[in-house]
Amino acid sequence: MPTCTPDHGTGQSGPALVAGLGCQRGCPAASLLELIESSLKAHDLEIGAITALASIDLKQDEPGLLELAKQLSVPLIFFSASQLAEYEPQLTHRSPKAFQHTGCHGVAESAALALASQLGKSPVTLVIQRQKNARATFALASSVDNTPLINTA
Repeated sequence: MPTCTPDHGTGQSGPALVAGLGCQRGCPAASLLELIESSLKAHDLEIGAITALASIDLKQDEPGLLELAKQLSVPLIFFSASQLAEYEPQLTHRSPKAFQHTGCHGVAESAALALASQLGKSPVTLVIQRQKNARATFALASSVDNTPLINTA
């Protein structure tokens, strides 16, 4: 898959790629970044292709997420559990544990889909399904309907 990059004043544009993130309290930015970079590398994508980050509003004060957005120089957008619930039918993984803690069955995928929908035109699609490490989850979505789903299962 070719690397997709957003329009940065060049007049050229690719699909808007947005990252959804879920994490445990106290998860450091380095752990989040490692998860994102390894997932993107496995799919021949560059971190510069990510135009924004998204998560659940319960994480608005999460230092690792805030630091990551600052490091990447991208906006970090938060959604409520009820806003994320709209995307449950599109989730590839439903976590009872995540639902117990957040009221949402999958923070990373639903946050990525919600932000892609907000920033672009529908339909939205997952480009990279939920990936995880010991402390966090990551998913990548796009508002471009012809972006293929990368199945990592």
